[in-house]
Amino acid sequence: MMKIGIIIHSETGNTFSVAQKLKVGLISSGHSVSIDKVIAANDRQQDIQKINLLTIPDVSGYDAIIFGAPVRGFSLSPILAAYLSQLETLQGKKVECFVTEFFPFPWMGGNRAIRQMKNICESKAGKVIGTGIINWSSKHRQEQIDHILERQSSLF
Repeated sequence: MMKIGIIIHSETGNTFSVAQKLKVGLISSGHSVSIDKVIAANDRQQDIQKINLLTIPDVSGYDAIIFGAPVRGFSLSPILAAYLSQLETLQGKKVECFVTEFFPFPWMGGNRAIRQMKNICESKAGKVIGTGIINWSSKHRQEQIDHILERQSSLF
């Protein structure tokens, strides 16, 4: 059994709904799981240096962390980017990353956002063991969510 934190930024609720499904799946596999939201006072700010985070979830108590965020402007949500950038370390942590985006294809921002998230996590010494993109307007959306759920049984 692992203690897993799902840390997300969610604007419309789509990312949060995926996080809830992941939590249910991981709990059914015997893990202890909690969801923490990253919230900013200035949610529409693009410059991560100017973002005022109201919540800064602590990662130290988790064995593994799942980070989730929406794609915004073909990039990672600046709110989650600001949060990840201020973390001191992810050393010794297994990390999984996922993004949600409205567009139907990963190349429409999802791939870039995942690369950005993965690069920040690896720069903090996190071991990224999986990534996922959920394209909200795709007819394959549920399959994409199911794929992440199925993969987690082998990752954690």
